[in-house]
Amino acid sequence: MTRMDLTRLWSGLFRLRADRRGIAAVEFALIAPLLLCVYFVSMELSLGLETSKKVNRIGSMVADLVTQQPGKIAKADVEAMMQLGQAILQPYNRSTPTIIVSEVQITNEATPKVLVVWSRQIANGVYSTPYVAQSPTTIPDQLKIKGTYLIRVTSTLNYKPLITWDASQKKTLGLLSAFDSISMGGTYYLRPRMSADVSCSDC
Repeated sequence: MTRMDLTRLWSGLFRLRADRRGIAAVEFALIAPLLLCVYFVSMELSLGLETSKKVNRIGSMVADLVTQQPGKIAKADVEAMMQLGQAILQPYNRSTPTIIVSEVQITNEATPKVLVVWSRQIANGVYSTPYVAQSPTTIPDQLKIKGTYLIRVTSTLNYKPLITWDASQKKTLGLLSAFDSISMGGTYYLRPRMSADVSCSDC
């Protein structure tokens, strides 16, 4: 290689080093995937938190409606209230919540028992009776007041993140399968407002 060839080679290398016309495209290609990941994760966190709030709101709203009834309620009314609770989740529609409404009695005994008086449940659009009447149950100790009744509403949802869900409901493979479903829910206890208890003869 002659001296002239070396001069041309060094001259070309310096020109290449000084040419920065494509650096913006290269930087964008490197940063774009990271920015997209941050965007989708932020969006999913926001949607998940909002849905979690709505799931808890179901319990408080349904319990509030039941406790406002003047002494008795019909099974059809309880089911209508649960349907209203499900509507709170709209426009989320990737899974349906399970709602259980029950009346709990704390007996007036030296050692009070906690018993289920009546109960109704909606799960996957099907109504049922989840607990047998007069079966024992549990409540927080601070709510165990002798001779009183409580309305208990439990709402749960298997939240399906948008980034792992598809309309065909096929199981997600790979790393995202760990987040295929996230359990959300809460339980609310309220005392009847208009009477000592809210009976449901056909529940």
